[in-house]
Amino acid sequence: MNLRDIVLNYLTDNEKGMQQLITWFLNDVMNEEVAQQAGVLRHARSSSRRAHRNGYRSRSLKTRFGELSLQKPQLRQIPFETKVFERYSRTEKALVNVIIESYLQGVSTRNVENVISHLGVNQISASYVSKVARELDVKVTEFMERTIDSHIPYLYVDASYFKVRDGVKYVNKALLVVVGVRTDGYREILGARVADAEHELTWEGIFSDLKERGLSKVDLIISDSHTGIQSAAGKMFPGSSWQMCHVHFIRAVLRKVPRKHHKEIAETLKECLSDSGRLQEYAVQLDERGLSRAADTIHRFHLGLMNYRSFPPEFWKKIRTTNLLERVHKELKRRSRKIGAFPNDASLFRLAGSILIDINEEWITGNRYLSVKSEMISPDTGCAEFTAI
Repeated sequence: MNLRDIVLNYLTDNEKGMQQLITWFLNDVMNEEVAQQAGVLRHARSSSRRAHRNGYRSRSLKTRFGELSLQKPQLRQIPFETKVFERYSRTEKALVNVIIESYLQGVSTRNVENVISHLGVNQISASYVSKVARELDVKVTEFMERTIDSHIPYLYVDASYFKVRDGVKYVNKALLVVVGVRTDGYREILGARVADAEHELTWEGIFSDLKERGLSKVDLIISDSHTGIQSAAGKMFPGSSWQMCHVHFIRAVLRKVPRKHHKEIAETLKECLSDSGRLQEYAVQLDERGLSRAADTIHRFHLGLMNYRSFPPEFWKKIRTTNLLERVHKELKRRSRKIGAFPNDASLFRLAGSILIDINEEWITGNRYLSVKSEMISPDTGCAEFTAI
């Protein structure tokens, strides 16, 4: 079975696919070990050869994903030694992370070597790292280009920034991530892209890709106040509503007032966010207090703050903020912190894509994000459409 088949099985049957993915990984580790011990790569000639290969012997390994059937290489002149079996029991959890994150990062040969050395495999070559990085690229690409075959009522969009090397300098680049909630209540990572910045055209591009993959209509898009998101969403998903994240809204207002007023204003804003009229009254009060910039911010965003209320009340708490995506970005930052700066866009996308696949697997095999007791799609209630600000 080739890597493409393994990836497809992983995407359609997560338990069986994970078994095959771990089996492929451990067999690959042992093939690297046997090459090192024999002193020569398979089918190669070398004066440094220390032993000849002598086929494989099947070995089983019990894991929490089920029993794996591995192919242990054999050598003629010397016994083949592997750390896979003796170390797997105490590094099983780390192994899954290695498969999805560290082993195939491609962001730093040294980092990859350090991780693999914990499994007892040393002196991984740069060419080997490049080979497995290419294999991961196939996996990430398959995931990011898969067909979207279900209706997505709710779409969450946001970006986070990572340092990437650009020649002799380091720049901040945006990782755009789109998450959807399906009609059955489950969350799903729909797409991601590395961009120089959050321009309207970059968001328009990722939305266009989603439409080509089958995303035809969205009822509510939840995001921060970025004008590029609103403009692109208005063009690509006409008739949909935009919901300004309440957390980002409060932060936007607080940036316009002295720090000494933060606690008081934040608490009042939280109380007013359930009533548009009351929020407008509070804006007038702020203006009278000389805090006109804060008042202007409220007026600027008020049309996008209450659209979530057109949907089932039991969903309100989860569709009025981008907290769902905030947690995703926090996990991306946590698991990439040791890297510091990425050598190129491809390495950032490779690692981020791997982590997003991991997160997506947890979501679609875990609990629903939204209850489906009520209809998720509300009738046309005259929600405000996208308005660029």
